[in-house]
Amino acid sequence: MLFNSTEFLVFFVVVFALYWALPFQRLKVILLLIASYWFYMSWNAKLAAVVAGSSLIDYFLARTLERSAEKRRRKPFLVASIVMNLGLLVYFKYSNFFIQSMAALLRAMGLNAHVAMLQIVLPIGISFYTFEAISYMVDVYMERTRAEKNPIHFLLFITFFPRMVAGPIIRARNFLPQLKREKRFDAARFDLGLQFVIMGLFKKMAIADRLAGLVDPVYDNPGDFSSAGTWVAVLAYSLQIYCDFSGYSDIAIGTAHMLGFKLPENFNMPYLSKNVAEFWRRWHISLSTWLRDYVFISLGGSRGTEIMTAVTLMTTMSLCGLWHGAKWTFVAWGVAQGLLMIAHRAFRLFCKRHAAWNSWLETVPGGALRMAITFMATTLSWVIFRSQDFAKAGAVFHALFLPQDGMMIRHPIGPWSLIFAYALVAVSHIAAETDMWKKMSSALNPFARGLAYATVLVMILLMAPNTAKPFIYFQF
Repeated sequence: MLFNSTEFLVFFVVVFALYWALPFQRLKVILLLIASYWFYMSWNAKLAAVVAGSSLIDYFLARTLERSAEKRRRKPFLVASIVMNLGLLVYFKYSNFFIQSMAALLRAMGLNAHVAMLQIVLPIGISFYTFEAISYMVDVYMERTRAEKNPIHFLLFITFFPRMVAGPIIRARNFLPQLKREKRFDAARFDLGLQFVIMGLFKKMAIADRLAGLVDPVYDNPGDFSSAGTWVAVLAYSLQIYCDFSGYSDIAIGTAHMLGFKLPENFNMPYLSKNVAEFWRRWHISLSTWLRDYVFISLGGSRGTEIMTAVTLMTTMSLCGLWHGAKWTFVAWGVAQGLLMIAHRAFRLFCKRHAAWNSWLETVPGGALRMAITFMATTLSWVIFRSQDFAKAGAVFHALFLPQDGMMIRHPIGPWSLIFAYALVAVSHIAAETDMWKKMSSALNPFARGLAYATVLVMILLMAPNTAKPFIYFQF
C-alpha cells in the first residue's frame, strides 16, 4: 500500500474517521494496532505474523529483564533479544548475500561452486523495526526507559503504520508515552500534518518520480550515454533520492500528526551541509543518531586516539552501508562515507593548527566552497550506492571523468527537468531557512490556504508520471 496510491488514501481516510470518532484513548490505540497490521498484511500476511511473534518475544524478554535485580542475570535476556532480532534480519535480508559471496570466493580460489539460492521474501521495513526493537531492549537494560507493561502499546510501537516501512526510526521512550496521553482533535495540528503530507507527495511524485526518467536509463546502461548525459543522471539521482526519501518521511510525519502523534525529524536540508559530519546530522537523522548512540559510542566513540576513532568511524559507516542492502556496493558506499568522515576529521585538525585557513573557511566564500565540495563528494558517492554492481559504477565514473560519446538522455523535457527541480528545491530551502514559508502560511486565511493546497495537488497530478513508483527505501 504505497503512500502515493489511491488504496492508501482510502485506507487512511477510513482509519482517520474511525479514530477520531472513538471516545476513549484505549479504543483508539486498539484501532491503530489493527490498522497497522492490516497495512502490513496488505503486503504479506505470513510476514506480519513473524513481526508479531518477534515483537511479543521482545515484550516478555524486556519485562523479565527489568524484574531481574542483578546485572549478570539481566544480560542474557538482552543478548537473547539482540541475537533473535539480528538473526531474523540476517536470515531474511542477508542469507542469499552471504551464500553468493561464499560461492564467488570459492570460484576465485579455483573451486567449482554451484549453490542454490534460498526462496526468501524480504519483510518490508525489517531493517527499521529491528533497530527499534534493539534500541528498546538496550534502553531497558541500561535503565534509560521502563519496560512497557501493555503488550498492545508495545506492538503498536513496533508496527505504527505511518513509519512502519521506511522510518523514521523511533525510540520507545519518545513514542510510548504518547500512547498514554488522551488525544483531542486539533485543527491546527491537522493543518500542519496536511502541509507535511502535501509537501511529501510533491517531493515524491512531482520531483523524484519525474527525475527517475533521467536516472534509470543511464544507470541501466551507462556505456551508452555521453559524458554530459551521465553528469545529468548523476546530479538527478542526488536530488531524486533526497526528494524520494525525505518525501516519505514528510508523509509519515504528517499522517502521524493528523492522528495526534509526533515523530522525529528525519531530514534538515542536508545539501546545505558544509562538511560530511554535518551532512550526517541532517540526513536520515533517525538512523545517524541510532548509529551514533548504539554503535559508535558503544565501540569507544572518539574517546581514544585519532587512529582508534578512525577505526570506529570506519566500522560504523561500513555497517551503515551493509544495513542499507545486501550488496557489496552498499558496503563500499559505507566505506566511502567512512573515508570522507576520517578525511574531514583530519582536515579539521589541520585547520585548528592554521588559523588563517580556519578564518577564511568561516567566510561566506569559504562556506560556499565547503558546501559545494561536500555536495559533490556526496553526489559522487551516490554513484556507488545507485549502481547495480561495481562494473556499472566504474562505467559511470569513466563517463564522468573521461570524455565519452554517446546518447543524450531522451526525456520529454530533457535536462531542463533537472534544472527546474534544482531551482525549485533551492527556492524551497531559502523559504524554509528564512522562515518565509511559516510567515506566508500563517498569513493566509483558511480559504486561501485551502486554495493553495488544491493548487499544489493539481500540480502534483499534472507533473507526476503515469505510473506510481515505489519509494527507494522500501527495499531496505
